[in-house]
Amino acid sequence: MKTQYPNQLARFLKNFLSDYLSGLRGMSLNTVHSYRDTLVLLLRFIATSNNQEVVRLDLEDITSQVVINFLAYLEKTRHNKISTRNIRLAAIHAFFRYVAFREPTRLEQSQQILAVPFKRSGSQPVDYLEFDELQAIFNSVDRSKPDGRRDYTLLVTMFNTGARVQEILDLRANDLQLTRPFQVRLLGKGRKVRICPIWPQTSEVLHKFCSEIRLDLHSDAPVFLNHRGDPLTRYGVRYILAKQCKRAKKVTPTLANKHLHPHSMRHSTAIHMLKSGIDIVTISQWLGHASINTTNRYAKIDLEMKRDAIAKAEPPNPYPDLTSTWKNDESILDWLESL
Repeated sequence: MKTQYPNQLARFLKNFLSDYLSGLRGMSLNTVHSYRDTLVLLLRFIATSNNQEVVRLDLEDITSQVVINFLAYLEKTRHNKISTRNIRLAAIHAFFRYVAFREPTRLEQSQQILAVPFKRSGSQPVDYLEFDELQAIFNSVDRSKPDGRRDYTLLVTMFNTGARVQEILDLRANDLQLTRPFQVRLLGKGRKVRICPIWPQTSEVLHKFCSEIRLDLHSDAPVFLNHRGDPLTRYGVRYILAKQCKRAKKVTPTLANKHLHPHSMRHSTAIHMLKSGIDIVTISQWLGHASINTTNRYAKIDLEMKRDAIAKAEPPNPYPDLTSTWKNDESILDWLESL
């Protein structure tokens, strides 16, 4: 029996999220959830603004002006960054591209919403950790406790691989190769798989941790779990990093000025690879960037650091002050005028 939906909006939402994104587009579950969350926020915003129930909303309730108001609400009321605002808009655009494709009578409405622009933002500073700060964080972990050994393994693996947080959360036992050549398999954006070499020291840390928790390396069990035995979450990773940073600040005061988040570990990997002389193309492949332009921002940071270092250093002066010498040397001026 064919399922009946109360209106067009309900039908389009169901087909967009359940069939189109995962089926035809092959998008990951995380992307589908992100789009879903955006649409939920949008519908709740409209319902509150119109003083009506969400179930009574239909497609005509979503106009370009409503979308603009929603984006302003995200920034002003929810204090979302411009990057988050643009991610939400991308999800709305994707939905109305689907609507326009499936329902030509909604083409004008869809075009107006698709014309709502993304907001440009100035380049934000990249938060990363210097080597001594990283060492302080690693040393701050209490490895005498099981949770501490997990936290240490997690942080070391994040720094070595430069993996995105979701890639670490998706890491499975059979993604680890802890014999030579040491490496891990990461599932990146767009379900793209990449192999990331790891140091022997990281392999040893992972091997000890997996042995302790009796993880079958041939299984697809998640590597990192919380204290309840459930897969670790983004919030869990953020909490672990914040906890260890708070401890490390006592011995490394510079950490107090850092605004760190889980992605900071990935930034740190890129910067340290660049400082070690590794070329941009290799770093781009290592991090799983779809475009090398994404990686180039790290090169810009490295160049700025070099300029700062030169500015602070005492410049050598192997030459005399030629300008003042020439001004006082009448014979040279006479000679030049005679040419």
